[in-house]
Amino acid sequence: MVIEFLQAYLPIIIYILLIVVLIVAIIIGIKLSNLLDKVNHVADSVSDKVDSLNGIFHAIDYATDKVNDFTTKAVDVIVGGISKLIHRKSKNKQKEEEEDI
Repeated sequence: MVIEFLQAYLPIIIYILLIVVLIVAIIIGIKLSNLLDKVNHVADSVSDKVDSLNGIFHAIDYATDKVNDFTTKAVDVIVGGISKLIHRKSKNKQKEEEEDI
C-alpha cells in the first residue's frame, strides 16, 4: 500500500518541488540581474564624479610641484650662502695662520 503510494505520487511530488525550485532560481536570477544593473549604474556615477575631480587634482598636483621647486631652490641658495660664509671664514683663518708662521 505504502509502496504503491510512493511509486504513484512520489515522482509527482518531486517534479512539483523541482518546478518550484526552478521558479525560485529564475526569480533570484532576475533579482540579481537587476541588482547588478543598479551596482553598475552606481559605479558609473562614481567614475564620472571622480573624472570630474581629476582636473582639480591635477591643478593641486601642479601647484605642489611648483611650491616644491621653489622651496628646493630657496634652500639651495641659503645653503650655498652659508657654505660660502663658512668657507670664507676658514680661508681667512688659514691665511692668518700662514701669516703667523
